Amino acid sequence: MSQRVFITGVGIITSIGKNTAENLDSLLNRHHGFGTLELLDTVHKASFPCCEIKLDDAQLKIMAGAEGPGFTRTTLLGLIALKEAVRSAGLSETELKTCGLISATTTGGIREFEKNFYDILNPDQYGVFEQFTDTANPGEHCERMADTLGIRRYVSTVSTACSSSANAMMQGAALIKSGKMARVICGGTEALSRFTINGFNALMILDSEHCRPFDQTRKGLNLGEGAAYLVLESESSMVSRAKHPLAILSGYGNANDAFHQTSSSPEGTGAFKAMTAALNSAGISAEAVQYINAHGTATENNDLSEGTGLKRVFGENIPPFSSTKPFTGHTLAAAGSIEAVYSLMAIQKSIVWPSLNFHHTIPELNIVPQTELQTVSEIKNVLSNSFGFGGNTSSLLMTAV
Repeated sequence: MSQRVFITGVGIITSIGKNTAENLDSLLNRHHGFGTLELLDTVHKASFPCCEIKLDDAQLKIMAGAEGPGFTRTTLLGLIALKEAVRSAGLSETELKTCGLISATTTGGIREFEKNFYDILNPDQYGVFEQFTDTANPGEHCERMADTLGIRRYVSTVSTACSSSANAMMQGAALIKSGKMARVICGGTEALSRFTINGFNALMILDSEHCRPFDQTRKGLNLGEGAAYLVLESESSMVSRAKHPLAILSGYGNANDAFHQTSSSPEGTGAFKAMTAALNSAGISAEAVQYINAHGTATENNDLSEGTGLKRVFGENIPPFSSTKPFTGHTLAAAGSIEAVYSLMAIQKSIVWPSLNFHHTIPELNIVPQTELQTVSEIKNVLSNSFGFGGNTSSLLMTAV
């Protein structure tokens, strides 16, 4: 049995806001989170500013209402966004028990694991670090969040690099459309870590300056941290709860161009296939899209590949598009759900978000992102792209109710 999939609640925390309202205000006023690292201890602190949430773990634990030991920063960020999504959807404790939870992350609790690595390796060493022994397991954060909220029916973790939380939403939608679940909370969470910074630095795709998506002078991405979750719900479940939807998750597509471990194909093959699949699954034409939230990492490879994919799908009539990563940084596994929330906001407010720091057109593409906040009469359909390492590319299509 195929059912439409509705979005009935959202929650988010990023470097530009602790909740949905604060994130919206920052987007409206061009307030970004880029700056010097203050909380993460790394030798690269002065070299690579990031989009860090300026709240320490003790503050996050209070905000998350978390009790007991062993909560990593990744889990705390996830809980804050997850609980806001639950409140937004108006889910009761009883209804939560019948929900599914699909959460995405790339590194899980490796921030704590790397800090205590040598103590954990020593079999004769004992101490408070033992609470973080298993946190490098990406699934640990999801199990802990599910336990905290009493979610039991379906719990799963997705880790497909930067497309992870978009794929989490696709998995949740598939469960609903097949009739196996009535409600699934989907999203992702990511905390900054030395492991992540070292890894991206080794790839030589970090920029010491504020990133510039789709700009000819782009030199790389800025890392960020954050979390976002969306409540997906079947129509019958939504009607039974007398809940008004925020939007429809009308289409989605995933592809893998298998071109390279970390690079996308120069022909934009994965991007083209994912966007085309999303449009086809929604049953709409390319002309029906009013805004595209691009993956837009500001790396030389991604922007050229994604731009090529956009031109293959839309020709010379690419809708207004932008990357919101200069606001939040690249939040890796959480990027797909964070930008899904921003896409939802674009529909609700009829606004195209600006792509900050753009000045010079890429000659090979000759396309220009939206650089100023633009209010339009209506935004019906928004396409949101999330592309990961290994060629895993995903696109979500959200439609106004």
